[in-house]
Amino acid sequence: MKDKDNKDIRWMKLMDLGARLGCHQMPERSLIFGGYQFPLCARCTGVILGYILELISLPFIQPNLYIGLICSAIMFLDWFIQFINILPSNNHRRIVTGILGGYGIMSIFVSIIVILFNMIF
Repeated sequence: MKDKDNKDIRWMKLMDLGARLGCHQMPERSLIFGGYQFPLCARCTGVILGYILELISLPFIQPNLYIGLICSAIMFLDWFIQFINILPSNNHRRIVTGILGGYGIMSIFVSIIVILFNMIF
């Protein structure tokens, strides 16, 4: 029983961290693992994965500001279409568009840093 209590405490701390990061954590838009709701919704999870993917790919693929804008726009478009009730989204699409959006946001960020660095030096 003590092991379950420790898991519950860790889960509550992760849920608190997810909330502090700004995620709405709606259960129907979150993944469930081992009976526990993931501390970030599917789209926020995808965004974090996209950030990581961009940072891992930096040595191999030069970030591109325009590709970053397109990837971010795809995520926004998925959110907007869902928001105005044209087409409901699902967790699979939220993760995929979240990864694209996270990759795009990080590409934009890195591109701006490179541009500023080149202007200064």
